[in-house]
Amino acid sequence: MSDVNLVLRSSRVITPDGTRPASVAVAGGVIDAVLPYDAEVPAGARLEDFGDDVLLPGLVDCHVHVNDPGRTEWEGFWTATRAAAAGGITTLVDMPLNSLPPTTTVANLRVKQEVARAKAHVDVGFWGGALPDNVKDLRPLHDAGVFGFKAFLSPSGVEEFPELDQDRLAQSLAEIAGFDGLLIVHAEDPHELAAAPQTPGRKYADYLASRPRVSENTAIESLIAAARRVGARVHILHLSSSDALPVIAAAKREGVRLTVETCPHYLTLTAEEVPDGASEFKCCPPIREAANQDLLWAALADGTIDCVVTDHSPSTADLKTEDFATAWGGISGLQLSLSAVWTEARRRGHTLEDVVRWMSSATASLVGLDRKGAIEAGRDADFAVLAPDATFTVDPAELQHRNRVTAYAGKTLHGVVKSTWLRGERIQENGTLTEPTGRLLERNN
Repeated sequence: MSDVNLVLRSSRVITPDGTRPASVAVAGGVIDAVLPYDAEVPAGARLEDFGDDVLLPGLVDCHVHVNDPGRTEWEGFWTATRAAAAGGITTLVDMPLNSLPPTTTVANLRVKQEVARAKAHVDVGFWGGALPDNVKDLRPLHDAGVFGFKAFLSPSGVEEFPELDQDRLAQSLAEIAGFDGLLIVHAEDPHELAAAPQTPGRKYADYLASRPRVSENTAIESLIAAARRVGARVHILHLSSSDALPVIAAAKREGVRLTVETCPHYLTLTAEEVPDGASEFKCCPPIREAANQDLLWAALADGTIDCVVTDHSPSTADLKTEDFATAWGGISGLQLSLSAVWTEARRRGHTLEDVVRWMSSATASLVGLDRKGAIEAGRDADFAVLAPDATFTVDPAELQHRNRVTAYAGKTLHGVVKSTWLRGERIQENGTLTEPTGRLLERNN
């Protein structure tokens, strides 16, 4: 304890063993010990007492589109990581597309890392991309430290990141399985999408019909079959169709190496409430009906769905047109994700421990960040301090996102993030941020 320089104290500290009064001793940016609440503060150490506010591990969001470089007017590392810090997220993993260049070669990864290095307010890691023509680049990217590889089974929306057909999916999976990597997949079937009615215009019902549940279900079935054949690790991104849950559960029981995420917008917003022309609600796959949402929550509770991530995918406001067919499909949620999920979770009888499991420990485990995701000795001293019963009304002007378009505008949410800590240093307090101190992360570091 002689090296302890900071003690964080709260009557409610969320640890892997439950929530309890505790004092968390920090030395050199690392959790040294979780002590009894009234433990003596070591000589020379500073005490921060949060009273009844909850001390929880910093969230790990492993699905974020930062779009930097190349489309920095859509977001950027400076603004995205500020939004993350304001929302209690201390680690994010950046998606390989919507930036130019995409993260599909080691050279492109180095470009992105160099851009991020001086701008990151939180720790940042990177996914690689699996394209039809870059199988040769997958192992080098893995060796360079990406956390896995993203692929689309249907068009991605940007021409520089084409989808994999079934033959190319098999090739990429075989290569990735050879070094026990992870393939993360946007699972919508292009043939089912092509067969669905495509009706342009302002009606959300028409957009919802254009991306039916069967497109997800079919793609997930084919992905599971491909993973089963080669013993590959696969992860289903942004699940919105509850119809796929029985197939997913069966595959997990069978031993297929499968994990699944869903997103705050699928858990907190419903198709019934989306106004016509309000394309701030547009995402792919889409926000579905309330009955579908109930089943997603049940799947989180029973472990069929492993984790919750934002799929933060912003654009400039002009791309959010009133025509759902042409508007950019993406929801900005970094700063609001914890509060949005907690608001609905508490209504449904879940605890903050559940939310931490879904948004911190499970996501850290997914990407292999064993120094993140929990308040216990040996982990990085990354924390969020939350007033769980306090409420606020979402004002887009107060968001740190570069483009303050949000589907949550005007909603009253529970859970105010009072401060955020990265390796024992306070990086955000009541919306005021310090200069960036985030580090670039690589797999297994």
